[in-house]
Amino acid sequence: MKISAIFAALSLFPALALAQAQSDATWSSYGKDPGGSRFSPAAQINKSNVTQLKVAWTFHTGALPHDPDNLDKKAAFEATPILIDGKLFFTTPYDHVFAINAQTGEKIWEFDPQLELPYGASEVTSRGVSAWHDSKAKSGQPCALRIFFGTLDARLIALDGATGKPCTDFSDNGEVALTNDVKLRDPGDYQVTSAPAIAGDLVITGSSIGDNRAVTLERGIVRAYDARTGKLRWSWDPIPWALKTTPRTGAGNAWSTISVDPERNLVALRGAIPGPNGGLVMIRKKPLEEY
Repeated sequence: MKISAIFAALSLFPALALAQAQSDATWSSYGKDPGGSRFSPAAQINKSNVTQLKVAWTFHTGALPHDPDNLDKKAAFEATPILIDGKLFFTTPYDHVFAINAQTGEKIWEFDPQLELPYGASEVTSRGVSAWHDSKAKSGQPCALRIFFGTLDARLIALDGATGKPCTDFSDNGEVALTNDVKLRDPGDYQVTSAPAIAGDLVITGSSIGDNRAVTLERGIVRAYDARTGKLRWSWDPIPWALKTTPRTGAGNAWSTISVDPERNLVALRGAIPGPNGGLVMIRKKPLEEY
């Protein structure tokens, strides 16, 4: 059985989960918090009882088989679920988004982005979603909790956390086409495979660009959008000299998870060296709103 088709939760006993304080149990970002500390103060499971863990429930995503002769060979289940208000939100390798009951494993809703991959895809994976609470929303208002994620065909989508329906007031009926203003060399090699970052009322995303194709790849521009409207607030090109070099170069993309320091109003990016391959750390040092 393929691991990409299964999501499993473990617990000492299902009833004991209720004893864990809600604030301790929350995992609201890919790395627990905006900075990616990956630390939880939850103490229900510890070294004295970890050997007593039993399966509480198992959830099958049904992600595979999808394209057994081609894309399924690349498919990898790499999502880290986020936990908010007793619900787990996560993605499959083909960008289906699920909301499930954390206590029972029962599906609450599922969203299919209807991927368009006529030329295949460089990567077939998704590391998950991000959540944003609208501080101006009234109780019960649609999209008061928004679930953001990027797709293999380079779209940024906003969903209502309660229903899984697109937030129609966000850009074009709930989505932004990230291929806008990007000179595509090879369709299917410009994607989003990591959850976007949330910084205040901004949702920030990079891109995953297929390696080892050429020097003249797409450029890895990082963009921030208004979380309510989807309006572009700023963009940043890590290699602004790229079009003036000979030969023209590309990439420099921030494909991995983006970290945010809310107190200092900073965002940290890990990206790829311009050209076919490589790794580089880039840190933004100006307030986010100044870009």
